[in-house]
Amino acid sequence: MLSLPNILTLSRIFAMPLLVFLLWLPSRADYALAFGLYCLMGITDYFDGYLARAQGTVSKLGVFLDPIADKIMVAAVIVMLIFTRDIDGWHVIAALVILLREIAVSGLREFLAELRVSVPVSKLAKWKTTFQLVSLGGIILAGALPQQHWILLVGLFSLWAAAALTLLTGWDYLRVGLKHMD
Repeated sequence: MLSLPNILTLSRIFAMPLLVFLLWLPSRADYALAFGLYCLMGITDYFDGYLARAQGTVSKLGVFLDPIADKIMVAAVIVMLIFTRDIDGWHVIAALVILLREIAVSGLREFLAELRVSVPVSKLAKWKTTFQLVSLGGIILAGALPQQHWILLVGLFSLWAAAALTLLTGWDYLRVGLKHMD
């Protein structure tokens, strides 16, 4: 149960309060530390799955915790970036689309799991995740480097790209789910 992949997943969950605290503070140094921690959390996200598959240590705990850790990270960062107004105006809509899809797809996956229906992650969903992680990382980094306005623009563009892919992949999940509803 306490394999290296599971420890990496748990470390992401336990690091969340520190990430939230760093984003709460308005200094450039805190944003720089938050960006470093966010990147470290992203690296552990990659390696926990890679190591579990490579070592043949995929566990039920890991399968359960990994998506939860991902959703906690994304939701907490989005909420904090809206709170600090790093995401504001119309950009809040893109952030909310991402948050709402995460909640809806989680519920749909739970419903389908009870029916023993598996919905594999599509390549498009992986692109969505990539844009989502790049966007949030870019927006955090922009807080550390406010004079580099292009970083914020890349982050916000990626946020909208992630929101668009979120709608597409969310519709795919919903379509599969509707086939199994009375």
